[in-house]
Amino acid sequence: MKTPRLKDFQKIVFFTGAGMSAQSGVPTYRGAGGIWGSYDYETCACASAFARDPEHVWAFHNFRRELVSGCEPNAGHAKIAEVQRGRSVTVVTQNIDGLHQLAGSERVLELHGSLWQVRCDECGWRDEGRESPLHELRCPECDAYKRPNIVWFGDQLFLDVVTAAQEALAGCDLLVSVGTSAVVYPAAQLPLVARRAGAVLVEINPEETPLSEIYDVHLRGPATEMLARLDGEL
Repeated sequence: MKTPRLKDFQKIVFFTGAGMSAQSGVPTYRGAGGIWGSYDYETCACASAFARDPEHVWAFHNFRRELVSGCEPNAGHAKIAEVQRGRSVTVVTQNIDGLHQLAGSERVLELHGSLWQVRCDECGWRDEGRESPLHELRCPECDAYKRPNIVWFGDQLFLDVVTAAQEALAGCDLLVSVGTSAVVYPAAQLPLVARRAGAVLVEINPEETPLSEIYDVHLRGPATEMLARLDGEL
C-alpha cells in the first residue's frame, strides 16, 4: 500500500509511545540510553517500592519531573495538534510527559497516567501541576504520602481511559502508531482493535516491532519527519 495522506481520512487515532517524545529530549525506556538501563523499577516504580520507601520513589519521580519540565513539544507533537483541529482526531498515548497537551492537543487519552498529576490513595484527594520538583509530598487532607497518578509496574490500567481508547480505535478509519515498542502490555495490543474494525494502520518507528506485521504501511524514521510525510510535506 502506498503512503496514505492524513487529509483523506476523517476519524484518526494517533497511538504514541516513548519514540514520540524522544526528539524532545525525553529518554525512552528500553532503547539505547533508556531509563530502565540506569534504574530498577522494583525500587522506584511499583506499589511495593512506594509502600517500602515513598521518599526514595519520590526522589526518582522528582528527577523525572525535573528532566521532563525542561523539554518542549517537537514538530511531531505540533503536527498532531494541527491535524486535530477541525477533525475527529484522538491521541491515545502511553507517555506520561504531557507534551501532547502542551503542543495544543485536546483529546488526549493517557493510558499510563500523567507525571503531573498526584493523588492520595488513603482519602482520594487529587491535584495537578507542573511544579518541579514537587516539594510537599504529604496529602493536605490526611497527611498520607501523595503518589504520582501514573500506572506503575504491576498496576492495572485506568478502566475509563482504556474504554475510551477502545471506542476511539473501533471507530477510526486511520490508526497511526508513533514510536511505540509494542512490548508493554496490555497497551500494546490496543491497535488490534483498529485492525479488526477495518482501519488503515500505519507504523512510524525507526525499527521493526513485534506487531509490525499487523500494519499496512511502515515508515522507518524519526517521528517528526515521518508525520510530515503523512501530511504530504515530504
